[in-house]
This record gives sequence, structure tokens and C-alpha cells, in this order.
Amino acid sequence: MDLGLPLLLELAALGIGTGFLAGLLGIGGGMIMVPFLTIILDARGVPADLTVKMAIATSMATIIFTSISSVRAHHKRGAVRWDIVKALAPGIVIGSLIGSLGVFALLKGNVLAIVFGLFVGFSATQMFLDKKPKPTRQMPGTAGTVAAGGVIGFISGLVGAGGGFISVPFMAWCNIAIHNAVATSAALGFPIAVANVAGYVASGLKVANLPPASFGYIWLPGLVVIAACSVFTAPLGARAAHALPVGKLKRVFATILYLLAAYMLYKGFAA
Repeated sequence: MDLGLPLLLELAALGIGTGFLAGLLGIGGGMIMVPFLTIILDARGVPADLTVKMAIATSMATIIFTSISSVRAHHKRGAVRWDIVKALAPGIVIGSLIGSLGVFALLKGNVLAIVFGLFVGFSATQMFLDKKPKPTRQMPGTAGTVAAGGVIGFISGLVGAGGGFISVPFMAWCNIAIHNAVATSAALGFPIAVANVAGYVASGLKVANLPPASFGYIWLPGLVVIAACSVFTAPLGARAAHALPVGKLKRVFATILYLLAAYMLYKGFAA
């Protein structure tokens, strides 16, 4: 694969866009990154069954870096509930490893594309309607918290997302204030990403026909360029959020997500 200027510019544009939107709308970049990385890899001759898997794995790897910058900002404001992070983390690690090391490796790329498309469609609907669950209970006990973390980590591992569209509603449902839920979800992105990336690397080390500069299912050029650009633009998006009508922008963005979900579903069913 030619790692020339056109490819670097495509990856840089993707990193700039996803970072800014993540900061502006409070969403993870994976839902945008995965479809576009799939297109980029597909255009450069990567086998069809690998494009979706590598896009998901590479997207998740960028969350390791973006979550650090996001958590620092939230922590300075005292918004992160570290007690909840510690409670959910064991289940997240277990669920992530089951997803990324086991199920992810067994499923074909077209099946993962369908799963991703359905997840993004659900997330777009959630964003479009802007519905927040009514607080009805407290955080569950140890077993319930570990199970909840397992579900968050498992689903995140299959779609390459940081889990915010699952963890934030869950915490809001458990009577956690929404600003604490968003900040805590950002902190949870780190163990989600680390555990899943470990699984993607281990399960992909012996896979044939991976493109050059791959580490398991992680595509290193994509990771480096996208992470470097998104880390710089995420704070700009966060500042813009205070000046722009975020509610209206979320509905516009949800429409874009529907189109991306449709593309991934088409790719999955057409394979």
C-alpha cells in the first residue's frame, strides 16, 4: 500500500473532522471513523473481509489517545465519578476481551458491518430524539455492575466505539447526574480501548493478507495520523459547543449517521 501524500491527507482530514465533532457533540469518533476507514482501506486493495475489521480495530485504538485528553478536562472540573469507573472497569475488561479476542475474530467482516450499521442506526435515533432515560434507581450491586460493564465492553469491542451511547444512558438511568455520566463515560473509554486493542492485536497477529504496517488488526498509519489530528481538534469542538446550537446540530449529525449506517449495512449484505 502506498503511504503517499494523498493517503496522509485523507487520514488527516478524517482525524480533524472526527476530533472536532467528538468535542462539539460529545460523541465518540468511531461511528464516523469506521465507515470512512473502511472506504479508504477498500480503495487500496485490502481484502473485503479485513477492511471492516481493521477499521473497527484502528478506530478503537485512537480512543486510547483521545480519551486521555478528554478525561483530563473533565477531571479538572471534578466531574468524573472515579468510584463508578473502578466498579465498572473489571466487567468492561472482561467483556472487551471476550468481544475482541473471541467473537470479533470468529465473525466475518460482513457480519460485523451489519452489526455496526444497526448500532449506528440505533445511536442516530437516540441522538435525533434526544431522549434521556428517567432516573428510576441507584447503581446496582457488585454483580450487576460487573455485568453492566461486561455488556458495555463487549458491544464496544464489536463496533469500535467507546461505549458512550450505552454507558451514559445506563448511568443516567441509575440516577447519576448527566454531566457526571458524560465525564465518567469519557474515563471509561480508556479501559474499553486498552482491553479491546489488546484483543485485536492478539487475534490478528497470525492473520494473512494484512496490509503493511499492521499490528494485528490495527492499521498503524491510520492510528498515528488520525489520533494526532483528533487530539488537537477535540478541544476546539468543545469550545465551539458553547457558541453553537448543539441540539439542532445533533439532529443534522444524526441524519449523516443514518447515511453511514446505510452504507455499512449495504456493505454487509452485499458481501
